[in-house]
Amino acid sequence: MAIVEREKLGGICLNWGCIPTKALLRSSEIYHYITHASAYGLSVEKPSFDLAKVTERSRKVAGQLNSGVKGLMKKNKVTVVEGNGVLTGATQITVDGSRVLDGRHVIVATGARARDLPGVKADGDRVWTYRHAMVPPAMPTKLLVIGSGAIGIEFASFYSDTGAEVTVVEMLDRILPVEDADVSAFMEKALAKQGMRILTGAKVSDVTPGKDGVSATITGKDGKPETLQYSHVIVAIGIVPNTEGIGLEALGVATDRGHIVNDGYGRTNVEGLWAIGDVAGAPWLAHKASHEGIIAVETIAGQHVHPMDKAGIPGCTYSRPQVASVGMTEALAIEAGHEVKVGKFPFIGNGKAIALGEAEGFVKTVFDAGTGALLGAHMVGAEVTELIQGYVIARQLETTEAELMHTVFPHPTLSEMMHESVLDAYGRALHY
Repeated sequence: MAIVEREKLGGICLNWGCIPTKALLRSSEIYHYITHASAYGLSVEKPSFDLAKVTERSRKVAGQLNSGVKGLMKKNKVTVVEGNGVLTGATQITVDGSRVLDGRHVIVATGARARDLPGVKADGDRVWTYRHAMVPPAMPTKLLVIGSGAIGIEFASFYSDTGAEVTVVEMLDRILPVEDADVSAFMEKALAKQGMRILTGAKVSDVTPGKDGVSATITGKDGKPETLQYSHVIVAIGIVPNTEGIGLEALGVATDRGHIVNDGYGRTNVEGLWAIGDVAGAPWLAHKASHEGIIAVETIAGQHVHPMDKAGIPGCTYSRPQVASVGMTEALAIEAGHEVKVGKFPFIGNGKAIALGEAEGFVKTVFDAGTGALLGAHMVGAEVTELIQGYVIARQLETTEAELMHTVFPHPTLSEMMHESVLDAYGRALHY
């Protein structure tokens, strides 16, 4: 067994995505608490931060985990081949044009990269992708974030909490557009309250970097263009799959908008060739990729496994406040023909949230009125990225409202809101 890697083991998530960004966000979170220490009866004099040291800590966290992956490869007797691999057969890879690896199966997991804004190439100086934003050469003073998905909102949150003046532009009619509409509306108000400027239904054009900053023209809902100056711009408008130049065309591998098509088990249309992760399509999440890898390998090994169920994949945004969800939004559930029962419970009704000083947010649950099936769950507030897995497990076990109602939740915890939201869907909420 061998793995071919042209950069660093662990992929984008470990080295340039999920992990190092969480390290950055932890620093900004702590800084936020320090600057608001008086709310907790504490006193801190002249708080400050060192951006270089914050970045250094983030890189060390990624480096530690990268070393851990190297250890796992060695422990499990996986040969690591460093270089650029190209498919020269369905089950053959040629590395750097010379070394040939043959196997019975090949799994393509080449991932994806940031999409550039049309007409503007990210230069790492004034115009950034997520990779540049993780190792900033300077602290932005006035930052424009183009795109309001999870990546855009997380960086907007980090830089806002560390003192930048932040504007977020989203071309659709709401931020975090894949989330439930109630969550999007709450987040827009919460981020605006923090001092961010949020522009939805807007377009950015004529992004022109200069020596001292970047000019950008923003056309809002009213159709009137406005040209403004920023110190830096982060482009977070999606990803492009890494499918070019790896030999797919010669083998006739089926793709859809650049992504490799698989059958839910990882199989492509070419015998012996498999594809998983970001290169195989949405959702572009590390935990989806990891689970796809497990499904593919277990299928190759002849084990009986279920295909990937994308409806059960949770999504998390680690901004302040956090956002987490799984399953259908209320609108999608109704669109799919369900008669729904919807429950909602606010953080202000939870004792632990009030004690933490984190009383803003809510938990929302969507049930099928006829069967009691949990169709979706949507959360916004402190630590919801840790809470969502409870609903993920509930959906996996095909739990109905009855089981959730009769489950005992520990007190005092934020998880009690999960219980109350279920109760509220059926008119039985206890504490609000």
